[in-house]
Amino acid sequence: MTFQPPEQFNIAGHFLDARVEEGKGDRTALLTDEGNLTYREVQTLANRFGSALRGAGVEAEQRVIIALPDGPEFVAALFGTLKIGAVVVMVNPHLKVDAIEYFFAYTRATVAVIHRESQDAFREAAKAAPHLKKMLVVGDPAFDDELSRASDRLETFPSHRDDPAIWLFSGGTTGSPKAVVQTHCSFANTAECYGKHVIGYTEGDITLSVPKLYFGYATGSNLFFPFSVGAAAALFPEQCTADVLFEKIAKFKPTILINVPTMINHMVRHPAANRAAVSSLRLATSAGEALPVELHSRWRKQFGVELLDGLGTAEMWHIFISNRPGQVRPGTMGTAVPGFDVRVCDDDGKELPNGEVGRLWVRGNSRAIGYWQQMEKTKEAFRGDWYVSDDMLCRDDDGYFTYCGRADDMLKVSGKWLSPQEVENCLLEHPAVREVAVVGVIDENGLTKPHAFVIAREQTPDLAQQLQDHVKERLEPYKYPRRVVFMEELPRTHLGKVDRGRLRKS
Repeated sequence: MTFQPPEQFNIAGHFLDARVEEGKGDRTALLTDEGNLTYREVQTLANRFGSALRGAGVEAEQRVIIALPDGPEFVAALFGTLKIGAVVVMVNPHLKVDAIEYFFAYTRATVAVIHRESQDAFREAAKAAPHLKKMLVVGDPAFDDELSRASDRLETFPSHRDDPAIWLFSGGTTGSPKAVVQTHCSFANTAECYGKHVIGYTEGDITLSVPKLYFGYATGSNLFFPFSVGAAAALFPEQCTADVLFEKIAKFKPTILINVPTMINHMVRHPAANRAAVSSLRLATSAGEALPVELHSRWRKQFGVELLDGLGTAEMWHIFISNRPGQVRPGTMGTAVPGFDVRVCDDDGKELPNGEVGRLWVRGNSRAIGYWQQMEKTKEAFRGDWYVSDDMLCRDDDGYFTYCGRADDMLKVSGKWLSPQEVENCLLEHPAVREVAVVGVIDENGLTKPHAFVIAREQTPDLAQQLQDHVKERLEPYKYPRRVVFMEELPRTHLGKVDRGRLRKS
């Protein structure tokens, strides 16, 4: 299957205006601690934001940075930007000054929508941003008053389906973030192929997300997908911890939980896990990083909620390989989502037989235009209809894909390939290991050796040796970590993934 919208197509109209036009304006769209908003109320607020942005001088196709905590204002700013034909650039509202300076310079955004609580860092960064005309500060009395007086009537700009709609940022674990320019068509396509035909979103669903809305995984699963069917999304601005998440699940009673492996680990190990009220959930999803088999098993044993692991990239916007309800195979990413063609290929692009490890090639109607100001990388990654990833996969005879790591993370040890994920999964089976990342480090002889960086539940003097022996007993001897480093926390990228580049330098 595939989804092909008409040439004149704007996702603000597709995901928001259409719900009001089809008579669902009074349905609950957003649930928050401060109260709920209907689709009509979200549309009104989005129209006011669009009017305010236009009043600030934003024109069609210009970039607007949105750096807000999760809440109605984020949703309205996003749809308001799209409604005037401008391009959304979502960034973490808690960035430090140097990172904000990078995004201001790289995107050349004309306006930024920020929050009063984080405005100091953004104002400091704005001193070095000549393209930035204005910052709209949510929570500032002057802007809040301006917003309340802005017109609540706004005609949606007649964008082309292939126009840029949102810039996403590549989730790689090394280097500066590069913008992936995604079109209006991409977002609608995956909402249809994955949201409706794999997860099966319905208007009776309530979604709740661990990752925040600026992360594309959540933008889809906790906003666009529920909005595509008239469902409701629960939003909260505070940092997500297991305590906060259990509280929100009990309060909002979501039916779909959008999760990530790190939080899954925190939840199953939480002292209150046995008392957690999760009966409202019909399923949970996992993405961002591969889900270890051991962690999947602990989740099902602890909560009894079906957990669907999947794989997506910014370059294809969202998930295109996924496990299905009732057809989960732990340790795999699942099978290709309808509308996507997924292959495992060698370095020359030749498709490999089942069982062999190779690079991911994928095509479908959610493919990005390319990387902003990165022509060489664009030509390398986008080849005709295909996106060629650095992700390494293996496919079995039933079409299930297993994630083997990033090409840059795969290790050649003693002349043999080693997947860090395999060693990580093994170490996670040890009761003393809470979290772990395995990377290749060059030793004094110029050879690559696996090192394990571990967050331990309780560290003992001989734990490092225990963990090395644990791997030796279960995997081929060359795969054991030559060094075990204990840490209080693992370094992470702006998208929350383990920063393996920093670990290699440790």
